[in-house]
Amino acid sequence: MLNISSFILIVNLMLGLSQAETPSTKPNIIIILIDDMGFNDVSFHGSNQILTPNIDALAYNGVLLNKLYVPNLCTPSRATLLTGKYPIHTGMQHYVIITDEPWGLPKQERLMPEFFRDAGYSTQLIGKWHLGFWEKDLTPTMRGFDHHYGYYNGYIDYYDHTLHMLTKNYTKGVDFRRDLDPCPQDNGTYATDAFTAEAKRVIEQHDKSRPLFMVLSHLAVHTGNEDNPMQAPEEEVAKFAHITDPKRRTYAGMISSLDKSVGQTVKALSDNGMLNNSIILLYSDNGAPTVGIHSNQGSNYPFRGQKESPWEGGIRSAGAIWSPLLQQRGYVSNQIIHAIDWLPTLAAAANVELPENLKLDGVNMWPSLSGNIEPQPRRLLHVMDDVFGYSSYMRDNLKYVNGSSFEGQYDQWLGDLESGQDDPLSPYYAQQVLSSEVHAVIGSQSVTNERIEQMREEATHRCPLNEQDHLQEIYLCEPLKAPCFFNLAKDPCERFNLANLYPLQLQFLSQEVEQFRQNAVPSARVPISDERANPKLHGGYWEWWNETAK
Repeated sequence: MLNISSFILIVNLMLGLSQAETPSTKPNIIIILIDDMGFNDVSFHGSNQILTPNIDALAYNGVLLNKLYVPNLCTPSRATLLTGKYPIHTGMQHYVIITDEPWGLPKQERLMPEFFRDAGYSTQLIGKWHLGFWEKDLTPTMRGFDHHYGYYNGYIDYYDHTLHMLTKNYTKGVDFRRDLDPCPQDNGTYATDAFTAEAKRVIEQHDKSRPLFMVLSHLAVHTGNEDNPMQAPEEEVAKFAHITDPKRRTYAGMISSLDKSVGQTVKALSDNGMLNNSIILLYSDNGAPTVGIHSNQGSNYPFRGQKESPWEGGIRSAGAIWSPLLQQRGYVSNQIIHAIDWLPTLAAAANVELPENLKLDGVNMWPSLSGNIEPQPRRLLHVMDDVFGYSSYMRDNLKYVNGSSFEGQYDQWLGDLESGQDDPLSPYYAQQVLSSEVHAVIGSQSVTNERIEQMREEATHRCPLNEQDHLQEIYLCEPLKAPCFFNLAKDPCERFNLANLYPLQLQFLSQEVEQFRQNAVPSARVPISDERANPKLHGGYWEWWNETAK
């Protein structure tokens, strides 16, 4: 007597179908990770200067993540996404991996692509890695990804794909690979376009008997090499003649190219019949660096600070999630979510079982997101860098800051946009969203002009109190001298330090931070330059250089 599996196999053979063509029931997972984009640089948060209709359509048709938190730097943020753990629990809490530094995400950490691959997924990384490559075993295809197309370092030139350490007497090196092999044939292709084309190729050639796990990790909108940091196609920059500052105008062109990429990626999923069983997560790895090192003149306004600071401008991310599997869609979520949550959340949504001994810091937020339930309280450690000497912590709406980065240079409210520089199409904003490539393939009838305007208003942040009031001495915050704390429910822009008014509450917050410190592991960073990394020793490429590497 035939069992059910044998019966299905015989039926498939009779119909001319192979087992390989039987679609997977697990959802495809697509993570679009943007680099250094400001909270105020997507138009769904209210800015009319740079319109992002495809990104916005994803948010309006899905869940607009209004309180998504991330670590404040590239390497810690990416480690957090892939491990589900705070950087202090993986040793990734101090700074980023500099090109010639011999360290990386510790090998004992099991990563998100490993768990999904074990569950039958095809695992793909396109774009940036930035979690170490000094040993071959640290590179993406050794850490759970079946395929990698992109670069290992923090940034590259958008066109020739080189990284040049101007402060070192090293040869300029190409950092671009297909799996473990150099990929010189794509030299000259704008990075955003190259990664989009690869994402489309992966989707088009995907074997649907396996679910797809793909991280599309863009270079955009991070700067390129320091001698030519701002790069975008001329036709994209030309769309922003209304922006007078040339650097900001080029940045807008970089955003525009990125928005087009989102549209093309979502359409590729639709064209290949994969969209009806997919989860698409989009967010920025940290806030924009408005000024200073690797500045792209992005805007996190009205939030305080920027990338690599303890303030909301460094740790609040513009993000959205969309899937037909979400029970509720088309709303603004004010649930506090952190990058630590994506591993358990996406695993739960995909019914991927995780080992019990993982000791994750994140929690499964899928029921909350899918059901649009009342926001739940959270305790989050945003930053704890005991080398640079600053920390940032949140309990519900109370935010604690002790110390700061770069001697407080980024402690101000940066990136306020000049008036009178709105996109000429901004009066027709809702129609731009409804006409976008993304809305064309995922658009719901409930997403109307009125609903778009309502959600946009809910996601627009303002600081209505008199901006001079915070200058009163009792509210003054000088984190390099003493800890501060804020009530984000009433003061999301961190203008009014309550430490002098509520010293006991400050003490409680400080004690909670100390509890985290007791469980922190030492930093894994090895802050030395290893001259063996010099590309001239590796045929003009950046690649693993440790002699003991396999």
